[in-house]
Amino acid sequence: MKVLIYLSNCILPLLLFYIVLYGIGKKVPVFDVFLRGAREGVKTAATLLPSLVGLYVGIHVLRASGFLDWIASLFARAAALAGIRQEVLPAQLWPLILCRPFSASAATGLALDLFQSYGPDSLTGIAASLILSCSETIIYTMSVYYGAVKITKTRYTLAGGLIACAAGTAASIVLAHMMQ
Repeated sequence: MKVLIYLSNCILPLLLFYIVLYGIGKKVPVFDVFLRGAREGVKTAATLLPSLVGLYVGIHVLRASGFLDWIASLFARAAALAGIRQEVLPAQLWPLILCRPFSASAATGLALDLFQSYGPDSLTGIAASLILSCSETIIYTMSVYYGAVKITKTRYTLAGGLIACAAGTAASIVLAHMMQ
């Protein structure tokens, strides 16, 4: 085990040294290329920053105001009317399910709250872990990638992402019950 830890600690520095030495061997001005890439990265980050700030602020305002919990309670009631019992899909998971397509950090915060309240080994805790693993921050990802290349017509990306997220969430619930 110590050998693996040692190797994993050495891989990244060795890779960086290899890249620098390869560039020097090919007569590439490595530092200048690095600075050019860093400059372009900062420009990209500056163009994406407004949409990312908007997403983060929006999610945190919804969470702090209680609106996210209110919407989650509506979804929980709709699920109950559809015949989905509380034992199958705990109502406590709805804020996480609704928040995950928008913000990974907010969803992680909600999952940590669930772990503190119900424990990580409970059905709710296991389902929360699986939901975080089997779904994606669709809106965030679309704003970052499409914003970086200035695509405005996303066609079916949002619908496909939401369907995939719903499928991952459903699979998470099924797997959580199988693991209980």
